[in-house]
Amino acid sequence: MTESADLEWVVAAARAADDKLANDTLVLAVGDLLGITDHFVITSATNARQVRAVAESIEEVLTVAGGPKPRRVEGLSELEWVLLDYGSFVVHVFHDETRRYFDLERLWADCERVQWQTDGDGRSGESG
Repeated sequence: MTESADLEWVVAAARAADDKLANDTLVLAVGDLLGITDHFVITSATNARQVRAVAESIEEVLTVAGGPKPRRVEGLSELEWVLLDYGSFVVHVFHDETRRYFDLERLWADCERVQWQTDGDGRSGESG
């Protein structure tokens, strides 16, 4: 899979989260610092039910669009931090409180934030 194809799926995952009204969805380019994956999609939800809905929606949207299936899914039983590992990118769906506690944005602050929303959305590239 090419980098542009991977980025297409990363953006699709971010948009799927946003469509489920997830909070503060952002995409970080972590490949230069991490080496085992290229991008993180980080998003959150206010309750466990919405965490599940966001994670399931991302997986469904990518599958229906002919995209990759996650290699591994973790956290669906606790619904505090669901991790969808697609290899070249990883989606983190947090419960809001858990997201504030782990603060991945601060840990990966040196990474570039990737603009994922189109100009037609009327937004600048990050949700929230």
